[in-house]
Amino acid sequence: MSGWRLLLTRPAAECAALAATLAEAGVFSRSLPLLEIEALAETAEQRATILDLPRYNAVIVVSKPAARRTLELLAQHWPQPPAGPRWFSVGAATAQILDQYLQPHGLQTRCPQEGDDSEALLALPQLAEALAVVSPRALILRGEGGRELLAETLRERGVAVDYLQLYRRVLPAYAANALPQLVREERLNALLVSSGQGLANLCELAGDAWAELSRLPLLVPSARVAELARMAGAKQIIDCRGASAAAVLAVLRSHAAPAH
Repeated sequence: MSGWRLLLTRPAAECAALAATLAEAGVFSRSLPLLEIEALAETAEQRATILDLPRYNAVIVVSKPAARRTLELLAQHWPQPPAGPRWFSVGAATAQILDQYLQPHGLQTRCPQEGDDSEALLALPQLAEALAVVSPRALILRGEGGRELLAETLRERGVAVDYLQLYRRVLPAYAANALPQLVREERLNALLVSSGQGLANLCELAGDAWAELSRLPLLVPSARVAELARMAGAKQIIDCRGASAAAVLAVLRSHAAPAH
C-alpha cells in the first residue's frame, strides 16, 4: 500500500484530515483542494424551514459541510432538538458532526454501516420506518446542486420532499499549471475526487494536461461519479463506494499501486 502517492482534492479541512489518516497508514499524499465551501447567507426561506422542522418525519443531511452549517442554524433556532423528525446522514463522518448536537439529548443520527452514498441510505430500514406514516415528509439539507436520486426515489415512495440548500462549492484560484506541476514534482501516481463537482473542477484545472492525467488511477466515491469520470475520459477508475477515509484505505489495500 505504501507505493501509492495520492493527490487529494477535497476542501482544505477534509484534505488535512484525510492526509493525516493516510500518513498513519504509510500512504504518501499531497493536497490541492479543488472545492471551497461558501456558506449561503441565511434567507427568510431558510429560517422558515428550520423553524418548521417538527413537521418533517425525517431530516437527511448529505455532507459534512451541510452538517456544519446545520449546527450553526440549530444553535440559533433550536437550542434543543425539536420533537418529531428523525435524523439521517449519507455517511458516518457527517453523522458524527450532527451527533454533537443530538447525543446530549439522547438522540442519534442514523446512517448506513456500509456504503457512503444515497443508494445505501435508501436501503436503510430505519429510514423506511421513519417514513412509514400517513403523508410522510422528508427534508434534505445539502449544498447547491447535487444529485437528485435521493429525492426522486423518496417521492416515488410517496414521500413529500423539500430541499434546504446551505452552501455552494467553488473552485479556488490557482495558476494554470498548478495541477500538472504538483503531480510531476511530487511524482503522484493517483488522483482522488469526492464528488461530481470535484471531478469537473479537476478536469477544468488540468486543461490540456488532462490528456496525460486521465491515464492515472482515479479514485471516486460512487458509481455515479465513476460514470462521470468515464464520460470525461478517465482511463483507470476505482470506485471506493464511499468518501470516508476507511473506504479509501480499503481500496488502497485491495489494489496494487501503479509502477512509477
